Amino acid sequence: MPHVLVTGGAGFIGSHLVDSLLRDGSSVTVVDNFDPFYDRSLKLANIAPHRDNASWRLVEGDIRDASLLASLPGDIDMIVHLAAAAGVRPSIADPVRYQDVNVGGTQNLLELARARGIRQFVFGSSSSVYGVNPRVPWAEDDHVLPISPYASTKIGGELLGHVYSHLHGIRFIALRLFTVYGPRQRPDLAIRKFTKLMLAGQPVPLFGDGSTCRDYTYVGDIVAGLRAAIGYDRTQFEIVNLGNNHAVSLLDVVRELERVLGVRATIDRRPEQAGDVQQTWANIDKARRLLGYEPATTFSEGLRHFADWMGAETARALPRAQ
Repeated sequence: MPHVLVTGGAGFIGSHLVDSLLRDGSSVTVVDNFDPFYDRSLKLANIAPHRDNASWRLVEGDIRDASLLASLPGDIDMIVHLAAAAGVRPSIADPVRYQDVNVGGTQNLLELARARGIRQFVFGSSSSVYGVNPRVPWAEDDHVLPISPYASTKIGGELLGHVYSHLHGIRFIALRLFTVYGPRQRPDLAIRKFTKLMLAGQPVPLFGDGSTCRDYTYVGDIVAGLRAAIGYDRTQFEIVNLGNNHAVSLLDVVRELERVLGVRATIDRRPEQAGDVQQTWANIDKARRLLGYEPATTFSEGLRHFADWMGAETARALPRAQ
């Protein structure tokens, strides 16, 4: 079985991918810097099931540290690069750091692949690269029109991958991920944030009129796409959408959460925010053709899985009776 390097492997998507890889007998080395973007304890909880697995290793550190990357085990077969400075809105406040982490860090990992002769590189890109493109659903050959520093760094990573694929024979698969949700979701993302507020009886902030739409994609379906990309060997460079091929409005998210959680939401209406796009919607024909990708989880079903996990997490956090 292969030895896979997963950057960001203690995070939301990364830890689910590591679950899958370990379950199938792969060896996994995780590099994660436990960025204070959100509470370290949440990532520690994500990796708690991995700690007793002899095939798993954690290297705590930053992908900008080339010397740390050079010290990684010498038998790594492939790289899945999910680590990033995350979030559209925070990138507007700190664009230089986002460029440093997301582009500079990706360059370091590609250099590691070049130096080690690692031939398979899967890159976690983002649907945010499409920006304000009004033609939906978005296909991979559409123009990219980013409107945030975060989105521009993801395009930068894709372009670096093309260079290294062309010059050094590295197979580079960039996966443009569309709004991923599910158990372990980051606390800054809408579904988890809204759920926490609704369960606490607090107002839910709704930016704009609630008509903005996202192609919400369940994390289990994203992991299936990542696994298919890990095994892909037909061409040297590809950019592929991973989405659900179905856009849901923000107001409908709130209404569906009300149904799943059994509570009514109080809406706190706020102005639209800079960097937000009106809609995201994935054309997944290419993913179907190249990766055999087919999202299997409906939005309602995925929200139920998330709500069950959130309930269990809330129960664990409550003080135990003496």
